[in-house]
Parts: sequence; C-alpha cells; structure tokens
Amino acid sequence: MEFESGNSQVLSKIATSDEHGENSPYFDGWKAYDNDPFHPIKNPHGVIQMGLAENQLSHDIIEEWIIKNPKASISTREGVHEFKNIALFQDYHGLPEFRNAVAKFMGKARGGRVSFDPARIVMGGGATGANEMLMFCLADPGDAFLVPSPYYPAFNRDLRWRTRVQLIPVTCQSSNNFRITEEALEEAYQKARKVNIKVKGLILANPSNPLGTTLDRPTLISLVNFINEKKIHLVCDEIYAATVFRGPSFISISEIIEEVECDRNLIHIVYSLSKDMGLPGFRVGIMYSYNDTVVSCSRKMSSFGLVSSQTQHLLASMLSDDEFTDKFMLENARRLAKRHEMFTKGLEEMGIKCLESNAGLFCWMDLRHLLKENTFEGEMGLWRVIISDVKLNVSPGSSFYCHEPGWFRVCFANMDAETVQVALRRILMFVVKGKEVDMKSKKSWQKNLRLRLSFSSRIYDETLASSPHSPIPQSC
Repeated sequence: MEFESGNSQVLSKIATSDEHGENSPYFDGWKAYDNDPFHPIKNPHGVIQMGLAENQLSHDIIEEWIIKNPKASISTREGVHEFKNIALFQDYHGLPEFRNAVAKFMGKARGGRVSFDPARIVMGGGATGANEMLMFCLADPGDAFLVPSPYYPAFNRDLRWRTRVQLIPVTCQSSNNFRITEEALEEAYQKARKVNIKVKGLILANPSNPLGTTLDRPTLISLVNFINEKKIHLVCDEIYAATVFRGPSFISISEIIEEVECDRNLIHIVYSLSKDMGLPGFRVGIMYSYNDTVVSCSRKMSSFGLVSSQTQHLLASMLSDDEFTDKFMLENARRLAKRHEMFTKGLEEMGIKCLESNAGLFCWMDLRHLLKENTFEGEMGLWRVIISDVKLNVSPGSSFYCHEPGWFRVCFANMDAETVQVALRRILMFVVKGKEVDMKSKKSWQKNLRLRLSFSSRIYDETLASSPHSPIPQSC
C-alpha cells in the first residue's frame, strides 16, 4: 500500500497519467464484450461486438492466394530457402521489394490517379505507430492540432499520450451532415491562438471514422488552401482509402496537391493495411511525407516499431500480384456494399436512420429519437441499456467528441451475416419494447390526467380543453 500511494513520486508522469484515453465508453464497451462474448452456440445471449472496426469479409480471398503461392512464406517447404536471408538483420528502411509493392498498392487504392515514391515510405507499427511517429516529428509538447469532430477516440492515445501534443476539436454539425467548414476551422484556430496555444496542423481522417463519408474535391482544396495560408501541417489519415463501396470515389490529398499550389513540405499521409486488407494483426503502418526532413527523422524513429521482415516478405509478393489486388479490391468493395445495405435497410425498417455514407466498416447511427432526454447523460443512459440489456457493444457519439447527443457508431464488417441478423433482431426487440413502454406510460398519464380533471368544475374543464397550451393530447 505504501508503494501504491507513492507511485506519483517513483514512476514517470506517463505511467501514472490518465491521458491514454482508455477510461472511455469506447473502450468500456470492448471490456463488456470481453467479459461476455457472443457465440451462436456456446453463448448465444452474450454481447455482440459492434464496436470494432475490422474487416473480416474478404479473408477467404487472401487465404486462397496464400495457398496458391506457398513460396511467399518462409515457413513453407517451397519458401524456406529464403528463411536465412529474411530472418537475419534488415535495415529499418524496409525491404526494397516491400516498399515498392506498398507504393504500388497505395496508388491502386487511389484509382491509379496518383503514384507514390517508395523512397518516401516509412514503416510504423500499424497506423498507431505511424501517427505517433509523425507527431514526434511535427510538434513539441503543448503544441496543438485541429481535428474535425466527431473523430476516432483512440487519436488521444495515438497522437497525444506520449507526445504531449493537444487535440482541438473542430465542431461539425449534423444539419449539414457533419461536413467541415472553413468558418468552423477558422473559429477553432483563432480560439486556440487567443489562449496562446500554438497550432501546428490539421488532422483529417478521409474516409472518415466514424462517419463513413469521403471528402469532396472542393472541400479538400479549401483545406489545403487553409493550411497553406496559416503555414501549418496537414496530416491525412487515409487508412480506409480502399473501403469505398460506392460513389463518390475516394480523392486522396496526394491528388489535390497536384492540382493546387501549396507548400508540399506541409503535407503528410498515414496509411496501413489494417482496414483496406483486413490485416490489423500484421501491424503494417505507413507514414508518407512530402517533406524530406520528416522522412529522414521518422525513418530513424521507425526502429522503435518496425514491421517484421517475414511480414514484409509475404506482403511484398502479395501486393505485387496485380491480378490478386484487382480481384480483392473489386470483390471487397462489393461485399462491403452488400453488408452495408443489408444492415442499414434492416435499421430503416425499424425507423432508425444512419448518416448517408459510402465508405468504411461502420455506420453513424442516429438514435436521438430514443433518448429519454436530449443530453449526454441521456445518451449514456441509452448506451448502458444497449450494452447491458440489448447486449450490443456500440460506441456512443460522445466518445468520438460529437457535440450532439444521440449518435452512435456501429460496425458491421467484423462478423458473419448470421450474427448481423441476430444483432438486428435484438435492436428490433428493443425498439418495439420501448414503444410499448411509451404507450403504456402515455395511457397511464392520460388516465391520471382525466381523474385529476374530474375533480375540477365543468367551467375549468372547458377552459382548459379549449386552451392552445392544454396538456391534454389533441386528436390528429
């Protein structure tokens, strides 16, 4: 006990701080799932994981390729002759064939409208490592980045926990489908300046997590003009680039800077294979910068979070196979579109709408009409019921720094179709039960009101009933 009480003296500030962001409903939902995971046979009443943005819809295509290409792995009879070369020390620049293949795939994921230089590709331990590495290069402790909200909750961990930079939300409104505006950007920037916070850049997630939307060309151009005018950095997280399943097509920031004049030293891209290929366990993160100094510095930092040479070797072969990548991207988009339609149509039949989206592995679900009160306390109350009674791990909008209560992110690509149907049935039962409770409450309220009014005089009754502010429900 004495040691625990003295932790703040004997341990580092990072070790004892609560800045990681884990104490959030976003992560609490994961814990609820871990304690009671759904299984169709072993635990059919368990919590269904709908808080994990993971793509499990196209693993069979990758498995088929691996079976047909045993030489790509050093762990097979056909590929073991490469074992020694791959297992020995590799320079932290990465295998040349790996960087070439990733650069090629990044271009293909952006419709082939732009190419990437393998010499500018720096590896990181997933997008988490790549993001943090970039923050260390761009900012000092106390500096800030603007981030349109709602935004990914783990940005707190990825971008600021160890770097000590600040994130300043830029408020986006549901009234215009959460589109970022120059007015909101300017307002956030000036507020920071007034309190002497040094704004070092703007961070974008395009396609958006949690919205599942893509930024259009005029918006991207305006954002590039904004950062160029302010002389601040633009960091584009494009890890969902190949999850676009219907138009409009994805437009990378790499395309925009080919069209407008800007200081390219301010432009940086974060990418990974976790979402587009469904390979989060491979921990393949990519930092791509147009700034030579950032590339050089981040490459030195990358030694703290490299991708294993075995993984690089396998992926270099896989991503260099044009027939495979063409097939995978086309079929993966088709499957995402089908699953998205299946899930959103199911919700629509219950009277639940989602923000119109065209990318990602999730929906931004509107449950404002189910709130008992239009507050964040009301949102948390609804979320607790969904977790504990409906047994679904969905993520409340407040954990994404959404300033309007009642929005929830729900993931649909990390499970099979049968589990999605189970989840939809649970939501339906919850909605129907809620309506029944509301009807009973309304009938009970009307009955009590009539009883109270019966003790009043007829004149009072008539006056009350004729008033436009009467509490008696009017027929319609």
